[in-house]
Amino acid sequence: MSLTVILCVVIFAVSVWAWNSPALFQKLVHYPYLESRDKSYYRLLTSIFLHGSWLHLLVNLFVFWTFGQAIESQFAYLFGPQLGKINFILLFIFSGVISDLPTTFKYRDQPSFRSVGASGAISGIMFSYVLFYPLENLYLYGIIPIPGIIAGVLYLWYSNYAAKKEGGRIDHNAHFYGAVSGLVITILLYPPVVLSFFRDLMSVF
Repeated sequence: MSLTVILCVVIFAVSVWAWNSPALFQKLVHYPYLESRDKSYYRLLTSIFLHGSWLHLLVNLFVFWTFGQAIESQFAYLFGPQLGKINFILLFIFSGVISDLPTTFKYRDQPSFRSVGASGAISGIMFSYVLFYPLENLYLYGIIPIPGIIAGVLYLWYSNYAAKKEGGRIDHNAHFYGAVSGLVITILLYPPVVLSFFRDLMSVF
């Protein structure tokens, strides 16, 4: 069984479990106000496996399954089966944890802010995909085809814009920094991806 499927099962199980145990949910949620006071920084990791609703959970799992399978296979090809799995896990975990760091500092004095979801980690996986396949179409709303590089730029722009605007229930900071983390981590793991990325872009011309 692939790591992507295993992680999807774990995310699903932990989310449903936490919905049925409010105390557990509060213990695992990303909560900067508490993290800055009791040093419970483990929440940066555990909150990746929580979700706020069925829609939030199922959309994230579908997106992760779609891009995770591709990147897991790509890593297995580049690094070999074992090291590929290790690097895939590193990409997923570090993208998720790093994506929560900005809000850890930004909201450490605001008791009302909490955040959950694998969106930061999934954004990292998505942008790893964009690096490897910048010309492959991504489908907006599952229907409208957009080349990966264009979709990636629009995603970063909107996430940054929405994060500055604030309001709402979506942690756009996590989306933005998760995506950037995914780019950086992928390049650190496999520097030749930069050359192949620009080679693919230049092939259009």
